[in-house]
Order: sequence, then C-alpha cells, then structure tokens
Amino acid sequence: FSALKGRLRLPVRGELIGRFGTQHAGAMASAKGVFIRTAEGEQVRAVATGQVVYADWMRGFGNLLIVDHGEGFLSIYGNNESLLKQTGDAVTLGEALAVAGQSGGNEETGLYFELRHLGRPFDPISWVRLK
Repeated sequence: FSALKGRLRLPVRGELIGRFGTQHAGAMASAKGVFIRTAEGEQVRAVATGQVVYADWMRGFGNLLIVDHGEGFLSIYGNNESLLKQTGDAVTLGEALAVAGQSGGNEETGLYFELRHLGRPFDPISWVRLK
C-alpha cells in the first residue's frame, strides 16, 4: 500500500468540501478525514486491494466500512446510504463497496473518507491524484 502514495483515486466522484484537520461547525475536534459531496446513490469504490474488517452502522459515521490494506494501513468510508460488502470480504482496487448517502448525520449527501496508518489518521489528499 505504501507504494501507492500519490497514485490513489478518490473513492467517489464529487466535490471536496471538508478537508483534513479543519474544524466543523459545532464539532469539538478537527476532522480526521475528508468529506466528498456527491449525489445520493453514487457508488463508493475501494482505493486499493484489501479486506473488509468492519461493515456496520456507527454513531457519528453512519453506515461505515473499513478496509485493511496491510502494512498497518486502513481506509475508512462513512456516511453511506448502504453497504455492499460485509466483514471478511476481500476487495479489489475500484470495486464497489457502498452507496453514498446521508447516514452519518451530515447535512450534505456524500462520503466521509479517512486513511490511517498504525491507527493514526493522516491527510488522504497527499495520497490521491485529484485529476
């Protein structure tokens, strides 16, 4: 996974409206990921090959899916309308994981996306190609 730095694609097409580290209105902590505004029903795709280690609803994240990519790297996809994968499923690069929605309590429809290494969040934008 570490060899993919700078070459990942965002998991959904849309507008980046929430950036890593920014404070959201009414929030106590800064964002540990990014928020991508997109139409409800847009497919959310895996940023790399891995295995689903969590697929369920979680307070504050809505329908949440977490993929383990090895080397201590995780990708986190929240605010989904529905999940297409279950815990234990293997996924490939670009495979549909979920359907974007508004399940996390956000005012916007879209995807909350986070990357972590050894449990620590880092800015996913430094790892993706935006064009």
